[in-house]
Amino acid sequence: MSVPVSVEPSSEQPRRRGLQTLRTQAAAVPRAWLPGAVGYACLLIGLLDIASAVFPKFRRTRMHTFAGQFPGGTTTLAAVGTLMVGLLLVLLAHALRRRKRRAWRAVCALLPVGAALHILRWHQIGPAVVSLVLLAVVLVHRQEFYAKADPRTRWRAVVNLVVMGTVSVLLGMVIVSVRWKSEIHDPSMFDRFEHVVYGLFGFEGPIDYSNDRISDLVAYLLGALGLLTAGTTAYLALRPEKPEPELTAEDEDKVRALLERHGERDSLGYFALRRDKSVLFSPTGKAAISYRVVCGVMLASGDPVGDVEAWPGAIKVFMTEAREHAWVPAVMGCSETGGEVWTREAGLDALELGDEAIVDATTFSLAGRAMRNVRQMVKRIERNGYSCKVRRVSELTLQEKERIADAAARWRGTDTERGFSMALGRFGDPGDDECVVVTAHKEPAEGEAGHGTGDDLRAVLHFVPWGPDGISLELMRRDRAADPGLNELLIVAALQAVPALGVRRVSLNFAMFRSALARGERIGAGPVLRAWRGLLVFSSRWFQIESLYKFNAKFQPEWEPRFLVYPQTRDLPRIGFAAMQAEAFITLGMPRFGRKRQRQGLLPAPQRPEVTEAA
Repeated sequence: MSVPVSVEPSSEQPRRRGLQTLRTQAAAVPRAWLPGAVGYACLLIGLLDIASAVFPKFRRTRMHTFAGQFPGGTTTLAAVGTLMVGLLLVLLAHALRRRKRRAWRAVCALLPVGAALHILRWHQIGPAVVSLVLLAVVLVHRQEFYAKADPRTRWRAVVNLVVMGTVSVLLGMVIVSVRWKSEIHDPSMFDRFEHVVYGLFGFEGPIDYSNDRISDLVAYLLGALGLLTAGTTAYLALRPEKPEPELTAEDEDKVRALLERHGERDSLGYFALRRDKSVLFSPTGKAAISYRVVCGVMLASGDPVGDVEAWPGAIKVFMTEAREHAWVPAVMGCSETGGEVWTREAGLDALELGDEAIVDATTFSLAGRAMRNVRQMVKRIERNGYSCKVRRVSELTLQEKERIADAAARWRGTDTERGFSMALGRFGDPGDDECVVVTAHKEPAEGEAGHGTGDDLRAVLHFVPWGPDGISLELMRRDRAADPGLNELLIVAALQAVPALGVRRVSLNFAMFRSALARGERIGAGPVLRAWRGLLVFSSRWFQIESLYKFNAKFQPEWEPRFLVYPQTRDLPRIGFAAMQAEAFITLGMPRFGRKRQRQGLLPAPQRPEVTEAA
């Protein structure tokens, strides 16, 4: 009789599967050095190709021997091909370093073209083999170039036309000027410029050459520059446009639902509702991260919105999106808890950026020696005839909303609305009825501007909700002709009045590097700390670092540290530049005449699909 025997599955099979999985994961890990090496190699090859095409005697130098190992040629037609390939490689080098898939495809197409030029024109097998070997290396490591294209806009076509047009004119001037020995007459610089402009459009210029080959070469090179400029501009202008980052109506409803349940966790949570941000949700939909891409930096602000248990899922989606587009992930102003989750889940580093001033409105008082200066300033402003009103935005009429929005735009002082991490960018929207607005009023005296018009508005504060019992300062504007100390009056009026509105916590301005400023002014501070504080004080002439700290410190707040989360130290300059652009301290874009004037005003709510009665 046979006895059935149960055979346990061999432990070798799971082990093999585990090893295979590890090998697959190891193969999928990007090599940080490879895209940069390939990108710089393409840049070098492109520059050498341009030089070999532009300078007539370049082939007789030792550098030509080195350049001959790369794609390109020096005869008339091969020089044209070399110039176009070189320019395209230079244009694609940066995108290749960022692992862009489209740049990889273009380079894979350019390398065979260079090899064909050598084989068909010069019958040189060596340089062609070098090109094909490089092509093989790029193809073998194609998994390194996985990043998607950045969001597109029609303005890139305009920028390309200006930049490529300028480069084409400059290269054209070099092409014409270095062949002065073959010129029949002695043309002026303007004649050379005119010849270049005509050549870019495919016409003969005023300069004649003694050698027909030189004349054809110059004409072909100029024509190639013009064709490349027109071709790249047309491609950028005619390709499908992707919309700018925006918060859709559906996403806004989801974020508002998360804020209703978990909004008390972060004072910056409400700023996720900015309409110029995109948003990503965790797989469960219980957490979300809002962000904007600036100069290749995927910039988020504050903590993720939603349940803390779902933050890792949202962070994973965020990091996956950054990896797919080769963006640098960064977070501005996250809390200590948020920084711990980001560093643990995403493998990033954290740097203390500053402190947020938070005041308990239920215990705030002007009594005591510490509040003496604020108390005296408030009394003086009140004696000058100023009064304040503290209301919910829902209590304002449409005329009052428009009046406050227009006044805030006049008092801003710049064309660009500043703010990203602690600014909402709008006022009076129907979805923001729970916001709190504090206004200061004083009737203009007889003889002053505005007397008799009824326009007594002199300053405004705007707070956004922070959970059910908190508000966070979003906007602080005042008439520049108003008396000093008006901002202190507004803050005090808000702190004294909001407990009646059910508000306990009030978040004021964010003070960058507050701890360094505070420790640097104490007795016994070391020379390094004092030097760092001196640098911050010097920088305060432009960025209000020390002034914001001292203003917030007047109200005896509790300081909550905020952090910057970043991948590597070498990314900090790039992240800092992107953050300053996002906050509008640095503006890069079209000239004033090509931009719409921005202002703090009423913004319509996103378009929502109409619900029929049948639904």
